[in-house]
Amino acid sequence: MRRIFYYITLCRPANVITAMADVLAGVSIVLFYSSSYENSNFYYKSILLLTSTAGLYAGGIVFNDVFDAGLDRVERPERMIPSGIITEKAAKRYGCILFIIALISSALVSITSFVVACTIVVLALLYDSKSKHHSLAGPLNMGLCRGCNLLLGISLMPAVLKQNFYLAIVPVIYIFAVTTISRDEVHGGKRKNLATAFILYLLVFFILYMVCRHTGVYAGLWIVLPFCIAVMTPLYNAWQAPYAKNIVKAVKAGVLSIIFLDAAWAAIHQQVLLCGLILCFLPFSILLGKYFAIT
Repeated sequence: MRRIFYYITLCRPANVITAMADVLAGVSIVLFYSSSYENSNFYYKSILLLTSTAGLYAGGIVFNDVFDAGLDRVERPERMIPSGIITEKAAKRYGCILFIIALISSALVSITSFVVACTIVVLALLYDSKSKHHSLAGPLNMGLCRGCNLLLGISLMPAVLKQNFYLAIVPVIYIFAVTTISRDEVHGGKRKNLATAFILYLLVFFILYMVCRHTGVYAGLWIVLPFCIAVMTPLYNAWQAPYAKNIVKAVKAGVLSIIFLDAAWAAIHQQVLLCGLILCFLPFSILLGKYFAIT
């Protein structure tokens, strides 16, 4: 049991929950533009996509720690790989298994879902191995991973994906902001990065408003207020005192608030039940965040 706990710790389950929320957000967009729920395979395919995104995110996190093992031995020796609890070889095998499960699950939905999942694998490995250390490419790469994750949910209905692929720009911008903040979570932050994140957050809120105008569901904006408070409050605190602990809190808030963003997608697309389900992920993710690392 302890060994299982270590492997769960390695893939940061609180973050995996947010990835599943991305897919449900995509499903809500599909439901707004089609009657997919009338298809007998709708729930089955939705579960497959949730399984796929969980494997994709967890696998990406595992390989992130594999590539960071050398640095973590200096900065974070308590982590699973540098501490020797899990070997690099075992971690690589674990990550590959997670990716294979994800790809098989997506292939059972459609070829479109499989292509999106393959794209996420490539982007995740590119980020883990190369781009994370680049001030521009790193945040952009991570944002593209999240953008494709939303598209993975929309791929439930390829025709809807073709018409709404541009919506992926929102998670790209949002995660660019969160990743920009996280670059200084070990040694403390730079106000320039925090200011960049602030501007990008505002841009996300503005685009959500424009999507509301497009769908005509202005009532969906009610979720944007708690979303704004959840990310802006810790960001302001980090701006006031850009120490490592405040930066970490701002990053954690940004990661967990992805659930608010996903709930906003559902609300804006008139999917009240899915919005409520996504919001139920938040306390669960926060609870997991108390026992497992988020950053």
